[in-house]
Amino acid sequence: MRVLITGATGLVGQEITRVCHQSNINVNYLTTNRDKIKIEENYKGFFWNPGSGEIDLDCFEEVEVIIHLAGASIAKRWTKKYKKEIIDSRVLTTALILESLKTIQHTVRHIVSASAVGIYPDSFQKYYMEDAEEKSTDFLGEVVKQWEAAVMEFKNHQIEVSLLRIGLVLASSGGAFPKISKPVKQGLGAVFGNGKQWQSWIHLEDLALLFMFVVEEELKGVFNAVAPNPVSNKKLTHIIATKVGKKIVLPNVPKFVMRLILGEMHMLLFSSQRVCSNKTREAGFYFNYDNVTTAVDSLIE
Repeated sequence: MRVLITGATGLVGQEITRVCHQSNINVNYLTTNRDKIKIEENYKGFFWNPGSGEIDLDCFEEVEVIIHLAGASIAKRWTKKYKKEIIDSRVLTTALILESLKTIQHTVRHIVSASAVGIYPDSFQKYYMEDAEEKSTDFLGEVVKQWEAAVMEFKNHQIEVSLLRIGLVLASSGGAFPKISKPVKQGLGAVFGNGKQWQSWIHLEDLALLFMFVVEEELKGVFNAVAPNPVSNKKLTHIIATKVGKKIVLPNVPKFVMRLILGEMHMLLFSSQRVCSNKTREAGFYFNYDNVTTAVDSLIE
């Protein structure tokens, strides 16, 4: 089998590529950086420029499944211009892939796309499953709704669709975890707000294995890509502190302080989504890291 991965050179994409190669699955990937193009039998790079609508159509050759991860980071100050980039990097890339497929004979039968738990409203009490009717009306909620709608268009062209709504990805080499753990290691860790906000998380290794599970089992539909046991911000902070031999002594950080520092992006630290992974487990997926303490232990030397 050969898959096409967008965002293959990012944190999650690199891990999925590694898992693909372990399963003897060949990888084509799209990149906006010509210097990152490699041509190997099991790993072939192709150039695209979503802003100008340019894409090397050879990227689809022999491809059965597309794993779609492309999207600008949300961990950057949300200016009006950058908010547009966040949306366009998801919606326009998706549309470019679909419009390109319409122009050629291809073998693509399935697209497995990243999504985000940010589609669920902020809540301390609710436990969200994939069929939850309520959708967030804040910026991230709108991003995910537009993103998912763009991906669902593939169904109108006889291509099956899977959406993985990803939570907080825990990884030692990038993403949010090093930014969370660094101040704790320095004795400067603090809980945000009242610390009760739920953080639905997943270990990077499990996330990559879940993408591969969906591909190999040909699962369709929406899946929450989170571990079985969400934790509060307070608990996660204290677990990290215990692991690195520190105590949390600083007072909780008020929301208004982070709003002054980060602007609208401060909501990433205070929003609460308690998300259920039952559908994923009932499909037969096994989590290597279903407990946040074990996950943190694996990430901190």
